[in-house]
Amino acid sequence: MHATLPLLEISDFPLIRRSKLETLQVNLGYKCNQRCLHCHVNAGPTRTEMMDDAHIDLVLEVLESLEIKTLDLTGGAPELHSRFRDLVVRARQLGVKVIDRCNLTILFEPNQDSLAEFLAEQNVEIVASMPCYSVTNVDKQRGDGVFDKSIAALQRFNQLGYGKADSTRILNLVFNPQGPTLPPEQQALEQDYKRELKVQFGIEFNQLFVLANMPIQRFGSTLISKGQFHGYMDLLKANYDSNNLAGLMCRSMVSVDWQGQLSDCDFNQQLNMPIQALAKPHLRDLLQTDLVGDYIAVADHCYGCTAGQGSSCGGALLA
Repeated sequence: MHATLPLLEISDFPLIRRSKLETLQVNLGYKCNQRCLHCHVNAGPTRTEMMDDAHIDLVLEVLESLEIKTLDLTGGAPELHSRFRDLVVRARQLGVKVIDRCNLTILFEPNQDSLAEFLAEQNVEIVASMPCYSVTNVDKQRGDGVFDKSIAALQRFNQLGYGKADSTRILNLVFNPQGPTLPPEQQALEQDYKRELKVQFGIEFNQLFVLANMPIQRFGSTLISKGQFHGYMDLLKANYDSNNLAGLMCRSMVSVDWQGQLSDCDFNQQLNMPIQALAKPHLRDLLQTDLVGDYIAVADHCYGCTAGQGSSCGGALLA
């Protein structure tokens, strides 16, 4: 796989600083039941990296000590971690909101029969990958049969009250473009999704998040192989909007990898770009270090979060 950091690290992206830490985004490991082209983590069924018990316990200690509001669980497929459910239960007991970045098809993997019911019982917020409302586009991006399983999973979540207007069980969907293009306008695409999924499958959900593909890991390597890397970077830079800087997720979030190492965001984590303020930043450092006001590590991939309407783990930054 082609390395992308050498093409990104010499950058003119503006300096930005941290605000108060509100979200701990934890990557529980890179094992996944899917292998998607756009995956910036390069996750897949053969990956073995998984967070150990000591770091799971440390996550809980940090949540409690710093009174962090949100635990954002990602992977890979975070649900494949043996302590996923234990971590969720204990975080919820602390009053922490838990987000599960779910690929939907995980519900049909061995030993996951009760996963949807567990998430509903714990009132976990679901952020689910759903790159289109048509079978052709979804299966092209994520593999044969993924669309049908995703629809079945969404219907199951709906049966449990997820995505309903009168329910506290939140179900948000995520759209990624299929190639080196900017995502369409979020609000308009959300209306298309809601109409088509409701008419065709009776599915309801709360919000659609549109995310730009990051020119790193598997997607970045594919761009290099196809001779499209520099063209995509030119597109991101040409559509840079400084109004997106204020809402960047890295300002109020820390990304934790499966070994407990800290980065400003999940994308920096995959580029091995640690938090700059600490020599070897580790999860335990948060117990004694205040990061407010520190500079955030930036490179050219940051234009992916600031192009057009902006892009973050919570979707577009500008209405």
